Amino acid sequence: MSGFTEKRASDASEQSGGEPVVLTWGAAGAMLPLVERIAGDVVRQHDRLALLQPEKNRLDRNRWTLTWPERARRYRLQEETADAEKELLEAIAELDILGLTLLHGPTGMIGFPTVVNDRAAYFSWRPGEEKLAFWNYADDLVRRPVPPAWTRQIKERERRGRGKSGSQR
Repeated sequence: MSGFTEKRASDASEQSGGEPVVLTWGAAGAMLPLVERIAGDVVRQHDRLALLQPEKNRLDRNRWTLTWPERARRYRLQEETADAEKELLEAIAELDILGLTLLHGPTGMIGFPTVVNDRAAYFSWRPGEEKLAFWNYADDLVRRPVPPAWTRQIKERERRGRGKSGSQR
């Protein structure tokens, strides 16, 4: 079968016994407001660590010759780095709970698991993008545009579903 698979779960929280979550394009899109907040946390903590780490590394290398103010700064940096790492891990844990994957931390790119051509894949999104518009295979981070046919099929299915329920008494 070409395109995305028919076997999907609409709710990431319904993981059963280690079975991987597979999301539809519509379900993944509905999660974006929450995911946007989490991705922002991920990017902020990555940025924070990128700022703290060089100075911390320099002070760690010279720890035996530091003056007292430099030692105090080193201790503060250790605490700040530990806090940033903890907050980053908490954000990643939130994504795990949702059944999502952090594909690239510095940019906050998030993977929404799906299946394309019977292969594990992701709908991928990163901060600044208005909607889900890309996908990639799980073992390949090259992002490809979501084909219009995928979303057209979903819209047609939804329209047919509404028509059936409206005509039943």
